[in-house]
Amino acid sequence: MADDVAITRAVSPALGACELTHLARVPIDVDLARAQHRAYEQALAEAGYRIEHLDADATMPDAVFVEDMALVFPEVAVLTRPGAESRRGEMAAIASALGAYRRLERIDAPATVDGGDVLVAGRRVFVGRTTRTNDGAVQQLRAILGPLGYTVTALDVRGCLHLKSAVTALSDDVLLVNREWVDASALDGYELVDVAAGEPSAANVLRLADRVIAARAFPRTAERIAALGMRVDVVDVTELAKAEGAVTCCSLIVTSR
Repeated sequence: MADDVAITRAVSPALGACELTHLARVPIDVDLARAQHRAYEQALAEAGYRIEHLDADATMPDAVFVEDMALVFPEVAVLTRPGAESRRGEMAAIASALGAYRRLERIDAPATVDGGDVLVAGRRVFVGRTTRTNDGAVQQLRAILGPLGYTVTALDVRGCLHLKSAVTALSDDVLLVNREWVDASALDGYELVDVAAGEPSAANVLRLADRVIAARAFPRTAERIAALGMRVDVVDVTELAKAEGAVTCCSLIVTSR
């Protein structure tokens, strides 16, 4: 674990001007968002990850959501081309940070993909078709990842911003899912754990080496995960959620190979 890194980026003072697709804009307490982000980083540090903390940028409201900028595999890091044009300026800092750890590949125009739309479970990669991610990105990811032994499958997503709002991995063969937002029949071969009733946004959890990090707002889903024998650490992300963020969004996990 000593060589495992979590790349994060500080909350921008302009967070309230973030891109929104499915939520109505409401006031965001930036100071509280920063406090919650620090607690999130502390949870990662306690899990054994070295935090590589990038500075905020007042011109980039969404830059705290570093997950959307890249896909990190043991063999390579793929720099995305975010679906929101306003976010593409965030890439330079992420590329510089990731280049120290991985060979870099890039998604090229006109393809677009957000990291939040890409779920990796074992050697299978699922890519959500959303307002941020298109079929051109699916094709490019197949060309990059296929020779490395990964299969890439496109999934339709409904009712939420990103695929990982609807489904995330608890392990290589167990997925946490909200079946209202993704067709679960496409997830063949996996054990599926459903989010608890009344917690539709609970499917987004961050899988780490020996635990998962989940949002404190969804206690019944956290109990379901814990009942599988998994350690669950919970964090508050209420202010980041107002910007359509969640626990996977705020870090890029780079493991030692």
